[in-house]
Amino acid sequence: MTNFIPVFPLGIVVYPGEILNLHIFEPRYKQLISECAAAGKPFGIPVVVNDSIMDHGTLISITRIEKTYDDGKMDIRCLGGDVFRLLEYVATIPDKLYSGAIVTYPQNNLGHHPEMLRRILAALRQLHSLLSIEKTYKKPDHQLRSYDIAHHAGLNLEQEYQLLLLLREDQRLEYLKRHLHSVLPVLKEMETLKERVKLNGHFRELKSLGF
Repeated sequence: MTNFIPVFPLGIVVYPGEILNLHIFEPRYKQLISECAAAGKPFGIPVVVNDSIMDHGTLISITRIEKTYDDGKMDIRCLGGDVFRLLEYVATIPDKLYSGAIVTYPQNNLGHHPEMLRRILAALRQLHSLLSIEKTYKKPDHQLRSYDIAHHAGLNLEQEYQLLLLLREDQRLEYLKRHLHSVLPVLKEMETLKERVKLNGHFRELKSLGF
């Protein structure tokens, strides 16, 4: 399916099913949100990386306008929908302040790979433990998918965008697995280094090695 949607380019990656809170303050996006909310229509967030609009983004539905300020600014709650591929960016729309895009929606496999997910969650919780971070998820483990945990894995913007490009669940989980397996040894070594630094300058009781 191909269609035309209003777009709100941002330097973030929004995944399908993700709840997103936005503060709307620019005139063009106040217009966009007001019109989409009134018509009950979605808009798109193409990902911006290094000041360039990327070819992929996420369709966004407005679930609630939490607050409207006297000057027209808004706090809104949104929900991430389908991943889209941008076919053409339309910078100027007649009588509109905002831009638009012609997009298509590639088929996205949202399957379940429980054993692979279990191993990744174990590695993810080890990462959080090493960083002394507490994380909770809004779903039980067996209901989680790659999109639910991707923002918690320490990916940078480019890596989050690369994951958005993957349209099979097993590919996304494999990407997260490789990322975690690359960063965990580094963090473990940092923990060892911290312990060595703590010991430096303290009296230590050392056993003879028999020489």
